[in-house]
Amino acid sequence: MTITNENCVVAIEYEVKEAGTTEVVDSNKGAEPLEFITGKGHIIPGLENALAGMAKGESGDIMVSAADAYGEVNEEAKQVLPVDQFEGVDLKEGMTLYGQGENGETVQVTVTSFDDKEVNVDFNHPLAGKDLMFSVTVLDAREATEDEVASGQVGGAQGENCGSHGEGGGCGCSH
Repeated sequence: MTITNENCVVAIEYEVKEAGTTEVVDSNKGAEPLEFITGKGHIIPGLENALAGMAKGESGDIMVSAADAYGEVNEEAKQVLPVDQFEGVDLKEGMTLYGQGENGETVQVTVTSFDDKEVNVDFNHPLAGKDLMFSVTVLDAREATEDEVASGQVGGAQGENCGSHGEGGGCGCSH
């Protein structure tokens, strides 16, 4: 099956580097494949759009611009906070901390510098402002089941229990 932009379950193996470098910033090679449903915003848009038209067994290198990856660096996402908000934390420059945002969501910040009074933090994603080079292999591609489309999750709302088998014939579950 050829990957489409909507309601296709895709499993990929990938390695990603900052464009122009040799340092791997993320990879799932030798681990579980990354599975997602196209059109649901599960992965960065530039990668998802570039996968459209590929099929199971295909490999390729995909360049994704910063704008289509984690966005450009937003200077307003850099803040200076009082050091007492970090009581009990052994601060280190470059460390990543997780907290709770205004709406209860998990937020990630990077400590860029600190002294005995203030801590400079950056709420930008660590890969914001960076063009990325993905090396990907499509391990599987199939039509999503009705349950998967409705729930937005691979395996549907029931996880391993597919329920219906949609137009694609089988749901791809291993019973």
